[in-house]
Amino acid sequence: MPIDIERFEEDSVTELRANGRTNAEAILSFLASSPEQAFTPKEIHEATDVARGSVGVVLSRLEDRGLVRHRGEYWAVADDEDLETTLTALATARVATDRLGPEDPDEWGPGVETDGDDQ
Repeated sequence: MPIDIERFEEDSVTELRANGRTNAEAILSFLASSPEQAFTPKEIHEATDVARGSVGVVLSRLEDRGLVRHRGEYWAVADDEDLETTLTALATARVATDRLGPEDPDEWGPGVETDGDDQ
């Protein structure tokens, strides 16, 4: 599925993957599927096909958000009751953006009316 060049240029923020899932979604889904286990970055890379160099960066961002935890070389999903909500929200946001376009009304283009706040 092709993406527009603006979205491509923002890759460092969105961490896009060709199948439409973000690297964060892929890693978080993988870890959530085995909450009783912890994995090394290499094992996560092999299971998710997220680029080896991206795994550590994504894990750090997920840890900053309280979604994963680690000890030594091992990473696991966080003990968080809101994890399923987070995974569902990520998937819903991706589908909504694909169907409805970007969230920022300035990116919608000419001819699209907003609620009138900027008049």
